[in-house]
Amino acid sequence: MASASPGPQDVVVSDDALHKAEEFIEAEEGAANKLKGWLGAFVVVVAVVMSAFHLYTAYAIVPTQTLRPVHVGFVLFLCFLVYPVSSRFRHRIMWWDWLAAAMSIAVVLYLIQGGDDFTDRNTSPDRWDIVFGIALIALVMEAMRRSAGWVMPVVTLAFLAYALAGPVLPAPWTHKGYEVGRLVGVMYMTLEGIYGVAVDVSSSLIILFTIFGAFLQYSGAGKFYIDFSFSAMGGKPTGAGRTVVLASFLLGGPSGSGVATTVTLGAVAYPMLAKVGYEKNAAGGLLAAGGLGAIISPPVLGAAAFLIAEFLKISYLDVLLMAVIPTVLFYFALFLMVELDARKYGMGDTAFARVDTVWNLSRKYWFHFLSLVSIVGFMMVGYSPVLSVFWATVVSAITSFLRRDTSLIPYDVLQGKTAVLKGLWTSPFMKAMEAGSIGVLNVAATCAGAGIIVGVVTLTGLGLKFSGIVIDYAAGSLLLTAVYTALVVWIVGLAVPVTASYIICAVIAAPALIKLGVPDFAAHMFIFYYAVLSEVSPPTALSPFAAAAITGGDPYKTTLQCWKYTVPAFLVPFMFVLDPSGQGLLLMGSTKALASANWWSIAEVTLTAAVGVAAIASGFQGWALKRATWLERAMLLAAGCALVYPSATSDAIGVGLFAAALALQYFRKERRVPIEA
Repeated sequence: MASASPGPQDVVVSDDALHKAEEFIEAEEGAANKLKGWLGAFVVVVAVVMSAFHLYTAYAIVPTQTLRPVHVGFVLFLCFLVYPVSSRFRHRIMWWDWLAAAMSIAVVLYLIQGGDDFTDRNTSPDRWDIVFGIALIALVMEAMRRSAGWVMPVVTLAFLAYALAGPVLPAPWTHKGYEVGRLVGVMYMTLEGIYGVAVDVSSSLIILFTIFGAFLQYSGAGKFYIDFSFSAMGGKPTGAGRTVVLASFLLGGPSGSGVATTVTLGAVAYPMLAKVGYEKNAAGGLLAAGGLGAIISPPVLGAAAFLIAEFLKISYLDVLLMAVIPTVLFYFALFLMVELDARKYGMGDTAFARVDTVWNLSRKYWFHFLSLVSIVGFMMVGYSPVLSVFWATVVSAITSFLRRDTSLIPYDVLQGKTAVLKGLWTSPFMKAMEAGSIGVLNVAATCAGAGIIVGVVTLTGLGLKFSGIVIDYAAGSLLLTAVYTALVVWIVGLAVPVTASYIICAVIAAPALIKLGVPDFAAHMFIFYYAVLSEVSPPTALSPFAAAAITGGDPYKTTLQCWKYTVPAFLVPFMFVLDPSGQGLLLMGSTKALASANWWSIAEVTLTAAVGVAAIASGFQGWALKRATWLERAMLLAAGCALVYPSATSDAIGVGLFAAALALQYFRKERRVPIEA
């Protein structure tokens, strides 16, 4: 990375770069049709009705046996209208799309009208049950393919093949095998397969959070967060990097989307990073790292966080509680990396044009900060997560009317200056309701497919088999089991999205850690964090690739830079599982356990983790007080790894190595020279 050179002031993000970046969002969320005329209006109406239905179910009582199938029906119906069968047929709806959409409705109607008799015959389904069940599985596969690519359908088919071919498989993978009818009974006719835990979370929580995020987006909260970050952090050598870190937290916390956060922020922040001297790959790496933080940051986290609560049968507030310290450590690592960047590359003070002062922005748009606290606030006073996000959405909608430029319904409509129906149709409110449903389609389709995988694992006992194999390979060692589990999660995550990666590994890998005495909440959070880490590893490194498209950098070099920024924080999850004291980083897993926890122990393990993160960050940067020699760098990395292993001996070794490396730098005379790229 070079120090600031002539010309970066004029850096702009081109339309072509933004178009490329949008393609990566499409890779994550699907390449949607852009429909016009009555077709476009029809899709908008269906999407708005879907959002309205789910907002209604948040407040009213709708039976689970109805809610989940109707949710899947809406998702499949819209998937076949919104996502084309291939790019050749994009921006139009073909006859086969209408056929698949109609079949999606038929499958759900057949289930609902069947009532209790339909559910009761799941162990011996009749011919029409099997026909409709096979149709549903095929529809889910195709919806996943259209919205998220080929990988998840192929993985799901592999699991179905495993269920069918049990007797012919070699040991220890063999099982008795299941016929098509039995599989259909589980996948379609019970709440254990497609309509299982993943779809339960998708229908009751994930869609409500996407609606909430859409309300924030269309009320101008995203723009405010960026403007606020620019005003608060500009002017210092580290101001550009700090702005990216703060804005990524403010933007990503409510949205939970890594790629969208990266692209939204990158479009406005990259010129600023270039101006202070970040080269293209490093700038892209920092932007992607900030976007990645969106998936692990309260109050929303990624979709997988809702699944953690459901798998563990705990409150979503407990999941948020567990995420607090790891999130702080993640952003501490990013801030530290930014500080080291400024010293290492000799960045100078740079003034940025500010939209307004921090005080004026806060005074005008203070209500946008409610989005960061309202959900947690409602849960703390006793509301369920579903009701909390419902009322947070209501608060967001109501407070948007405090200013003309943020109002979800234009003032002209409210004042009667514009026809009500016409004004509402084009209002940000309608766009937010539409975006809430469209934004959940790819995640919901993945959840339905993941339900097939979970059903197979449950039916065949694959999770216990796999756990036994992992433990045998690790020879009973908890450290090796954790390493192997992390590798398994990482490898699975190379092929599938975070949500699917977590679901698959939660049922096949988590039992191995739990068998060796790791609490279930720590095991699941460990898997969640490594599922997120896989997002920065090709071929699914969508956030770094999107950042590279914006900066014009090399996608793979940008990915390596993103690794540099994020690896220090991602070694922390080993502390969750290797020693009981490490569970302090998760605040003991629940509010109830926290009430009787040893606060000194929590503070001690947090401080140890922070020092370990600092040591690893310095080692990766090759810079602490000054540029590190190879010996000092090795000492810093060794210190960080020792501090991550929670024991008194390793902590003493880690602190000693870290102090020795800093002492060597402090007493060594060396003139600091900025490093050229």
